[in-house]
Amino acid sequence: MTESDIPRAPGLLPDAIHQAAKPGTVLLRLETTPSREGNLDGAWWPRSRAIGAELPDLIHVLTGHIGPITRVGLDATAWDELPTRLVIDDQVVHIDSFPVGDDTVLITRGDQDHFSLLVVPPHAAPDTARAAMAGAVKAGNVTHAAQILIDIGTHQAHPIPAEDPRTGEERHEAEE
Repeated sequence: MTESDIPRAPGLLPDAIHQAAKPGTVLLRLETTPSREGNLDGAWWPRSRAIGAELPDLIHVLTGHIGPITRVGLDATAWDELPTRLVIDDQVVHIDSFPVGDDTVLITRGDQDHFSLLVVPPHAAPDTARAAMAGAVKAGNVTHAAQILIDIGTHQAHPIPAEDPRTGEERHEAEE
């Protein structure tokens, strides 16, 4: 019996998917309903916090599914060495950063068509990642990304530092 013959719960990824995925493979799930009524449009499980290494593959795959990507918005404190733009497949993609800490990446197609993806922590266990990704793509989902991660028992993908890296000022609990 091969792994593909083993019955699994519907909509879940194989156990070793994160470790078995070859470089250049993007672990991404998108909502398959055209209504896009849920809070999130999908989920992404990057391998690391190195946005320069992770984002090009995500953008390449998403462009194949939804068309050209013009902007990406993400948590300023969640990624190492955040650029202001990247050239991906001969297209400039602008990077907007916000200290929101909600484990979400916002993808902009065209002028104002936004797609919101849950970011599964790179360190997440495969079963936890599968549960988070399944929750994010559930039709009609109204749960915010941070709450999905809390509900499945994973802490924030990228802990927010006590100080804002841009100003050096101490953050207050309300900002987290």
